[in-house]
Amino acid sequence: MNTSRSLMLVGALAANQAQAAQVQRTPFQIRCEDTISKTVSVLSARQSGYTVNTQLSYKQLSAMRTERMPATGYVLGLTRTESRVQIGLDGPMLTDPASGYECVAPQIKVQLTYAPVRIYVGNEFPPGTCGYAEILSHELRHMNAYMDHLAKVEKIVRSALARRFEAKPLYAPAGTARSALEHEIDSGWMPYIKAEMAKVEVLQAKIDSPAEYARLSKACNGEIQNILRKTRSIK
Repeated sequence: MNTSRSLMLVGALAANQAQAAQVQRTPFQIRCEDTISKTVSVLSARQSGYTVNTQLSYKQLSAMRTERMPATGYVLGLTRTESRVQIGLDGPMLTDPASGYECVAPQIKVQLTYAPVRIYVGNEFPPGTCGYAEILSHELRHMNAYMDHLAKVEKIVRSALARRFEAKPLYAPAGTARSALEHEIDSGWMPYIKAEMAKVEVLQAKIDSPAEYARLSKACNGEIQNILRKTRSIK
């Protein structure tokens, strides 16, 4: 078999197919695909830092917790934040009166953020104590889980947007392209991104494992348990 000849034939066939595809494009498609800006998807994730609050008691923190209570029945520290998703839509558009269609090159900007993280440590454990250090270390694991997850969601969403739009203009009947894109964003992309962001709660639950609570209860040579016993005995 003549390998060089085969390669030449394959190359010629591919060139002919590409040329045929080029010929099949309508003048409107040529205008859309060759003259207007390409589709752009810009996605950014931003961290907003954190603060530490030591003004509330562990009983007050326990009352603030909305998730299932730990096996111990009390909360020594708490980490709170809120995920935010913003999606902006823009992009140049061309219309073709002859066909009654229009094309748009979507420019989609997605911003993922967490509101500044609020970390609470019960005021029974003042800064500088072993108990404070242990509880803060546990809560920082929660905060880092949020930040690590943010980077993962950014990568997942960026890939999904690239697959969906493929840097090509979209076609629709005149007057409907932008509203169709807005509907897709509101009913499809926004719920999808929020669901990806919410998956972090599975990771948070793993951090609050029974083994971790057992470890904390025995930390600092019993200092934490002694403080809790003292506060519970005070009427």
